[in-house]
Amino acid sequence: MVNEGQLLWTPRPEFAENSNLTRYMRWLKQTRDRDFKDYESLRQWSVTDIEDFWASIWDYFQVQSDQPYLRVLDQRIMPGARWFEGSRLNYAEHLLRAEAEGEGRTVFHHLTENRPLQTMSWGELGKQVRILATQLRSLGVVPGDRVVSYMPNVPETAIAMMATIAIGAVWSSAAPEFGVKTVTERFSQIQPKILFAADGYRFGGKDFKRESEVRSIIADLPTLERVIWLPYLNPKGEVPQALPKAMSWNRLMDREPVSRDKFRFERVDYDHPLWIVFSSGTTGLPKAIVHSHVGVLLEHLKLMHFHLNLGPESVMFFYSTTGWMMWNLLLAALVTGSAAVLYDGNPAYPSLDFLWKLAADTGATSFGASPTYVQMMEKAGLRPGELYDLSRLEGVLVAGAPSTPETFDWFYRCVKKDLWVTSQSGGTELCSGFVGASPLLPVHAGEIQTRMLGMDVHAWSDDGKELFDEVGELVATSPFPSMPIRFWNDAGGKRYRESYFEVYPGVWRHGDFIKINQRGGCYIYGRSDSTLNRYGVRIGTAEIYRAVEQIEEVADSLIVCCELPGGHFFMPLFLRLKPGVQFDDALRDRVAARLRDDCSPRHVPDRMYQVEAVPYTLTGKKMEVPVRKILMGWPLEKAASRDAMMNPEAIDYFVRFAQESIDYRWRPADPQLASARG
Repeated sequence: MVNEGQLLWTPRPEFAENSNLTRYMRWLKQTRDRDFKDYESLRQWSVTDIEDFWASIWDYFQVQSDQPYLRVLDQRIMPGARWFEGSRLNYAEHLLRAEAEGEGRTVFHHLTENRPLQTMSWGELGKQVRILATQLRSLGVVPGDRVVSYMPNVPETAIAMMATIAIGAVWSSAAPEFGVKTVTERFSQIQPKILFAADGYRFGGKDFKRESEVRSIIADLPTLERVIWLPYLNPKGEVPQALPKAMSWNRLMDREPVSRDKFRFERVDYDHPLWIVFSSGTTGLPKAIVHSHVGVLLEHLKLMHFHLNLGPESVMFFYSTTGWMMWNLLLAALVTGSAAVLYDGNPAYPSLDFLWKLAADTGATSFGASPTYVQMMEKAGLRPGELYDLSRLEGVLVAGAPSTPETFDWFYRCVKKDLWVTSQSGGTELCSGFVGASPLLPVHAGEIQTRMLGMDVHAWSDDGKELFDEVGELVATSPFPSMPIRFWNDAGGKRYRESYFEVYPGVWRHGDFIKINQRGGCYIYGRSDSTLNRYGVRIGTAEIYRAVEQIEEVADSLIVCCELPGGHFFMPLFLRLKPGVQFDDALRDRVAARLRDDCSPRHVPDRMYQVEAVPYTLTGKKMEVPVRKILMGWPLEKAASRDAMMNPEAIDYFVRFAQESIDYRWRPADPQLASARG
């Protein structure tokens, strides 16, 4: 039995010595006269002399800009810090830099349930990006226009993203399993000009056609001028006549290639929007988070090189859909010259160990997995290291849920003994991580190795005191480049400030519980706010309520998500029904169907319960956080104050539930639940 914090792995001297991080530290000594003896001294410098650190990232990776920047950082304030003012650059240009160094090398290994495993070269990717970017320009797309996608995880979607960014337009993506309402609540906020849409997707051997959904999305987005239709399920299919303004991807791309020397990337200002990613909305529509080219580029150069140790010989695989920011991070591997593995389909189909076969077939050096996935394989008795050739595998990234010591131990027992097993945690808001991995540090069971470079992360008490070896709020006390530059259509930045700076003014409060031990190791204990974090995908409670409370029989509702040991989750929905309504299977099915159709399969709760009343604060807010704390074992007196409640008796149900019900110890019976799309 492995214990929390037990030493499991120490990097071989040659692994550490040949890492990107060691090379960077040598360069700092040669060019900056800064001699760091270990990772922690480097990290301390990166969060103390933050301007010098980020300037070194710019110089080390030779960022291409039309003109020099005026300053690294104007003021150490949050929000509102301005990074690299005066610079003009393009994120996609840096993604594609490796094309010039080897056109024939593989950039994508790609597989779907209805396409065989294939590869794409850097030269082919660059050619297709330039063709599509040129065609978008001919369609009238100019810098600042929004271009959105409703497509699966296939090379065409990556090409569409890079082409959009290459001309200075602003990208946003939704996965095709999202329901119409979930998509339109996001995209209607940003008024897109172009929509890329696929005819459907395949999951678990079943086809899900999306023509009718696309028609509804188009009807709800009056600013659309063009729809680019990808015949994915039916490669020979034509554009449906019922789709207005639509044109075929295949015909659009049937053009002469544009050479690298004749194509012009649109280098944009330091604060020009790169993409809009959507995080949860707990009290309204999902937050439309805007990142800049320069901020994300500097962060991804650091993250991918130093914390994932990727390079031109690497192959990164992480299972993701196009609606999750991990898809953006997967493509960010290209800034290192690494190849990426794109897979669209059920991760456990046709067999539970399918992803390991894919890792072996593609020669993956970095593999992404969730603790839940590990639990399922352990229960099935699978030992991938004995089944497949994983000789090229160097590291595993465990993400999507807090990891246990047993999760780490399984990799060493069943995959490979010499393996850099890492856990990382961050969020959509920064499109990166706050805490994560270092190739210079040992691995301890269940422990995130360190705080990342340039991320001034601490654990704070409710009254703003720093904590060690105690659970506190995850805060960042200094600005970092990939902070959102704003929310879209957020007048005066009100919602942005309320989301991250209301609790500790001037300090980023992320909404996660964290513990940092004396050696710098970190543990994440789930959300400290009301956001639902289910298998790493954050869901806003407001999305649930908007769908559920449109059902005539429902008077009120409350939903929480409890993180359980082993990477499991329990997401119950509590319903107050109108008088005389019977709580039966038919009603449960209708609620589930509404959530699945309007939102996505991930929004469907694990269980539904009828309650007499939903507890509210005196200011009229649903008491989601106190209820979650009670269900996770907190005593009532520490979770909530009756004096601050509008209806104190309503909380008693949840106290009894935690004491009497075994459902909160629920474990998923369906091995596909963690990534359900159908």
